[in-house]
Amino acid sequence: MLGMTPFGLLHTVIALVALAGGILAFVRHGEISSRTRSGRAYVWLTVATCITGLFIFHHGGFGAPHILAITTLIVLAIAYAAETRIGQRGLAHYVAVLGYSLTFFFHFIPGLTETGTRVPVGHPVFTGPEDPTLKMLVGVCFLIYLMGAAVQAANIRRTQRLAGTT
Repeated sequence: MLGMTPFGLLHTVIALVALAGGILAFVRHGEISSRTRSGRAYVWLTVATCITGLFIFHHGGFGAPHILAITTLIVLAIAYAAETRIGQRGLAHYVAVLGYSLTFFFHFIPGLTETGTRVPVGHPVFTGPEDPTLKMLVGVCFLIYLMGAAVQAANIRRTQRLAGTT
């Protein structure tokens, strides 16, 4: 199916379920947090997505998708540490929320690339990872992330002011 191996299909399904968990966490709680069931599902399924992605070599050897997987794991670890070990006050809350949100954006880079270079079958939307339209679309997704991050940061600031924990 779409030139995907069964392992690649499993990787894709895990990523899609992770995204669903992230969306659910955001809609229900206004942020992704490992303290909620949907947030935990997002975090752990994103970890699984990264790990399975490290074993996919569709474009040859180790490359940009693998670096993105490792970067995602590092950002998840930082966000999780900020959320659980440092606490939920001050800068730690910003690091956790914006870190998890950044990893949500990271899902779109390979997602758009792989989908757009395979679909529709025989005449894909993008010519490859360097396609200017693809780069523009990823850029638009990053701008959406930045807008969402600004809204989340404002919400954290407002919440911390109300609680008196700035």
